[in-house]
Amino acid sequence: MTASANSSPIIEAQDLTLSLGSGEARVDILRGVSLSVMPGETLALLGPSGSGKSSLLAVLAGLERASGGSLRVAGQDFMALSEDALATARRGRIGVVLQAFHLLPTMTALENVATPLELAGMPDAAMRAAAALEAVGLGHRMRHYPAQLSGGEQQRVAIARALAPRPALVFADEPTGNLDHKNGDAVADLLFARAADAGATLLLVTHDEALAKRCQRIVRLEDGRILSDEVS
Repeated sequence: MTASANSSPIIEAQDLTLSLGSGEARVDILRGVSLSVMPGETLALLGPSGSGKSSLLAVLAGLERASGGSLRVAGQDFMALSEDALATARRGRIGVVLQAFHLLPTMTALENVATPLELAGMPDAAMRAAAALEAVGLGHRMRHYPAQLSGGEQQRVAIARALAPRPALVFADEPTGNLDHKNGDAVADLLFARAADAGATLLLVTHDEALAKRCQRIVRLEDGRILSDEVS
């Protein structure tokens, strides 16, 4: 899916800053980042460790609050929302896939995918979850617990969980970082395919140039600033 000429940005960030600590202990993580993302785009945030790319993703996803600047996501002013309002804004609208799978160990694959749907008040949560797991090739593993699944399978569950609500935005932070090359490629294929199927905008944090080049845009960060923003 690509953005039309008349679309409004789904993400509009202006002069975002993020600092931790104070005084001599203050650390500036983001130093005036401005970024506009259109609906349906695929965008990679690329840079070395410590460049601020994961912090920027966390701010854009509403998981971390910026210290300054302005941020509108899907028409909402994320800087003005309370923590509870941010959680509500994310629910069903933003999907997040992390390097660490963050599956609940006491829940089956099906329950891990269905529970967020239930919390979002979506009808037929179990059926939606089952369909999402089928779509990532895990229809035969729904009743298995995370400890019974390989790393690649656990990341597939995490992708199913993120995409099951058909969110407008998908954020992925090093989604293949814990996987070997073969499983990493398979998971990347799946992530791009499922996001496209849902018509979602995809923002991907990576240090892998080859993975970044699969996106339409590559935004390079260093020391908390954008170095370049180019078409892949």
